[in-house]
Amino acid sequence: MQPSALPPLGWLRAFEAAARHLSFTQAAVELNLTQSAISQHIRNLEGFLGRELFVRRTRSLVLTNAGVNYLPIVREAFDILAAGTRSFIGGTPHNTLNLQCNLAFSTFWLAPRMARLKAAHPWLVLNLVTPIWDPEKFAHTAAVEIRFGRAADMPATAQRMTRDRVFPVCAPGYADGAPDWRRDPLFECGGIMSNWDHWAASQGESLPPGQQVTISSSYTFSLTAARAGAGLAMGHETLCADLLDRGDLIRPFDHQAELIEAYFLIAPPDRDATKPSRAFCDWLMQEISA
Repeated sequence: MQPSALPPLGWLRAFEAAARHLSFTQAAVELNLTQSAISQHIRNLEGFLGRELFVRRTRSLVLTNAGVNYLPIVREAFDILAAGTRSFIGGTPHNTLNLQCNLAFSTFWLAPRMARLKAAHPWLVLNLVTPIWDPEKFAHTAAVEIRFGRAADMPATAQRMTRDRVFPVCAPGYADGAPDWRRDPLFECGGIMSNWDHWAASQGESLPPGQQVTISSSYTFSLTAARAGAGLAMGHETLCADLLDRGDLIRPFDHQAELIEAYFLIAPPDRDATKPSRAFCDWLMQEISA
């Protein structure tokens, strides 16, 4: 269908509301327009269609035969748009929260707790975005953001969520071979300071020359590789606590160092907060504290 075969959406909205109320005045109130604007939209639509849609009387409106026949077509089109939009955004707009956080936090911390979030707020629907690099590029699309990094790099409104320690982890079976971080394959997340060099330096050591370190853009790869027995990964408490509790990973060495980075909550100010953002942020901080 050519675009010229479709009248503007505003004209159709005015027609549907006026036909439902049989009143330009009530349609104007519903759509937050003036009565004259509604009347003009209807006239434009009638001119576009080449036929009258209403019989205008002194104190009332009556649909013409053309209006009666056209109304169900318009309503069906709006119903399809509404259903498609609900499916696209995952729920009703006033119950939906656009959340941005990195892939590792989403996978290892948030996903295992989704059942608890649903139990606490069954009406809440999350739209989750997980950028790998440059999270600020996409942050404007999210109402709430969970960001990993140094405190100095965070906006003034950021609220610190965690204070972690960093340590090596590996699969239980891998530990049977007496792992040695000086010779075994190592995995870490790139672009952060709390890496293998940081952990080794915190105990007065350094990585041997030529030590093999695989760097990935997310902890998700390095921790998954460690779980599969590929080597040793550098992890920290927020991401690894559940994996350690379940026995999916173990800590082969006692030494741990301070995690330079942390997770920060960036939430809207009180004046811009919504029911979903308040509910999620309150739940999140309670879970982190626990």
